[in-house]
Order: sequence, then C-alpha cells, then structure tokens
Amino acid sequence: MEETESLNVGQRSQLIVEAIQEKKGKQIVTIDLSQIEKSICECFIICHGDSATQVGAITESIEKKLKENGGIRAHHVEGLQNSQWVLLDYFDILVHVFQDEYRSFFKLEELWADGKVVMVEEPSKTKIYGR
Repeated sequence: MEETESLNVGQRSQLIVEAIQEKKGKQIVTIDLSQIEKSICECFIICHGDSATQVGAITESIEKKLKENGGIRAHHVEGLQNSQWVLLDYFDILVHVFQDEYRSFFKLEELWADGKVVMVEEPSKTKIYGR
C-alpha cells in the first residue's frame, strides 16, 4: 500500500491544518484544485508565520503530524535554507508556508483563484475566567 492510500486528501488536509494551528500559523487557506483541468495537484494549503523560526516550526509540525498519523513523508521539501517560503510536496497536496511579506508579494491565492478558496477559521480565542 502506498503512503497516500492510508489517508484520503481531506484527512491529510485536516492533519496539515491542525499542525499549522498548533504552531500558530496565520491566515490558513485551502484551495481545492481538483476540478481544475491539468492542475498540478488536488489541493493547496497556504499559511504564514511571523519569522523564519516560526515558518520552520510550522514546517516541522506538519512533517511530524503526517508521519505520526499515517507514516506519510513529503516527496520534496524546498526553502528550508532561509524559511522565507517553504514548499512541502505531498504529491496531491502542496503546502506553502510563508513569512508574511513573501506571501503578500507572491499572492498565490490570487494566482489560483479558479479553485475553491476557503479561509480556515482560527481556533476559538475565547478565554474562560475563574469565578
């Protein structure tokens, strides 16, 4: 059985989003490209961090979560040298982890707007105070 058969695209996407949220990744967006003819993959997941350190932490979190929850490893990882824009290639899912200014410059969401773009809501920031 291939790695990608153990979890479907939706399940792997959810794990990736959770891993990003665990490291406080910002403005998480998924782009469903499955209905786009000759698309390079089925799904993009895009987010950003505030620093190279955070981008690296998000990247590590994604890799760890997929490995632990399905034995899935990225086919290719690019950009770790400077962590301005890291690309994780999981064949049918491409994950883009940017520093904010590079995300603003490249505007991938606009380039791939033909796909179904979904902004992932941030986990609740509700604080519960003691009595």
